[in-house]
Amino acid sequence: MSDPVFNALFLCTGNSARSILAEALLNQWGQGRFRAYSAGSHPAGKVNPLALELLQRHDFPTEGLRSKSWDEFAVPGAPKMDFVFTVCGNAAGEICPVWPGQPMTAHWGVDDPAAMEGSEIEKMQAFREAFRVLENRIKIFVSLPLRSLDTIKLKQELDRVGQLLPE
Repeated sequence: MSDPVFNALFLCTGNSARSILAEALLNQWGQGRFRAYSAGSHPAGKVNPLALELLQRHDFPTEGLRSKSWDEFAVPGAPKMDFVFTVCGNAAGEICPVWPGQPMTAHWGVDDPAAMEGSEIEKMQAFREAFRVLENRIKIFVSLPLRSLDTIKLKQELDRVGQLLPE
């Protein structure tokens, strides 16, 4: 019997930077055990070019990444989510759609690199920091023994990962 593939959805308001980075990171580090998606409550309509540049610099696939509404994942026939993570404060406070199957949820807030004002170098540094924070959290997440944790313990672990501060 093959191991299940867990679906995870990363939510943010604009779905142009943090949630896109998280989607790419989990698809990479999840090594076929996870299928990641991203969406926004008010999607920007395009992925931030600095997010794409950063992913490409790290040799992450970027084809198929797009800014989309979370409504796409709340309709019949949409993939059933096992996990839903909010990665920005705005999305965490919004009323989310009802997700079929009652996925585990957690808030993994990350500063918005797209909101950084300054030079191109300063903006890219903000994207690198968001990437680093998300990558650390995702590496911890994929290492959790999901099959052996009961629901309460798993929820505690997901919340703990979201509270980890950058090193």
